[in-house]
This record gives sequence, structure tokens and C-alpha cells, in this order.
Amino acid sequence: MGFVIKLLLTGAAAMLASYILPGVSIDSFLTALILALVLAVLNAIVRPVLVFLTIPVTILTLGLFLLVINAVIILMADWLIAGFDVAGFIWALLFSLVLAVITAILDMIF
Repeated sequence: MGFVIKLLLTGAAAMLASYILPGVSIDSFLTALILALVLAVLNAIVRPVLVFLTIPVTILTLGLFLLVINAVIILMADWLIAGFDVAGFIWALLFSLVLAVITAILDMIF
């Protein structure tokens, strides 16, 4: 039950973030829910591999390279989902930051 609630909260956060950022568009709430599910799968499978492969760069940048990995995962989701469009890398980076902040706030509330 907790996973379903987390997906719903992440979908709502993605919709809110797409309203805030003009370079990101999500067609419907169903697309936002699919985005939340795809992001969960990508974060579970792809992110650990990318983090492992970029350990030296992450250490050199004191962890800031993890933001780049988050943006790359957002761009992968953009490539996989038809109703989700990101205008470029900078918008993906901003979307990941805004999504993280909104999700953290919603997690504190619920």
C-alpha cells in the first residue's frame, strides 16, 4: 500500500513541477503516474549502475555529479514515455530538483 501512495504522491509532484517549469510538459495525470513508475524502475535498476561507474567523478565533484545522474534518468524517462517531454538537459536538471523538493514536502505532509 505504501508503494502505491508513494507513486500517487510522485505523480502529483511531477504534475505540479510541470506546471512550474515551462520546459517540461506532461499530458495527463495518467502520464504522470506512468512517469512515477518509470522513474522508480530507472532509479532501482539504472541509477546504481551509473553511480558505480561514476564514483571517481562523484568524489571529485563532492557528490554534485549525482545531480547530473538524476538529470540523465529524467532524460531516459523522457525518451521512454510518449506524453512526457523535457526541452533539454538544463530543464531535466531543474525538473529533478523541483521534483525532489515537492516530493519531500509531500512526504512530510502525508
